Amino acid sequence: MTTSVAAERVSLEIPPKPQFVSLCRLALTAICREHRFTDDDIADLKLAITEACSNSIRHAYDEASEAVSKVFVTYEMLADRLIVEVRDHGRGFEYEGANTDDLPEGGLGISIIRAVCDEFEVLPVDAKQPGAALRLTKLRGAAA
Repeated sequence: MTTSVAAERVSLEIPPKPQFVSLCRLALTAICREHRFTDDDIADLKLAITEACSNSIRHAYDEASEAVSKVFVTYEMLADRLIVEVRDHGRGFEYEGANTDDLPEGGLGISIIRAVCDEFEVLPVDAKQPGAALRLTKLRGAAA
């Protein structure tokens, strides 16, 4: 995939509530500052993680399941990139990788993420445990 250097990994498990998105942004900022990402790259990543987490919070769970529901965020720092995964075990969604430029305002999150990240994937989910999983990658420095 990338390099053989050992990755640094940080994981968060948050309730699906908007006030916890700021915690995900703070962790992201700390990791990026430690690894000398530019201010512009940090701003792009903060926007992307806000969209990804907000989508999970808004669409994955209903109020009845909120008490036992979680959003999982993993930050993996490699030598040349940061990979952020946002995963939930909610309803999931249909994504075919099609052009999302014509989506209504509420559907622009994925377009925004794709625009500000170097790589974007919707990961397959396990049929036994439904949900959604997004992987956002930002290259660092010369790798970009």
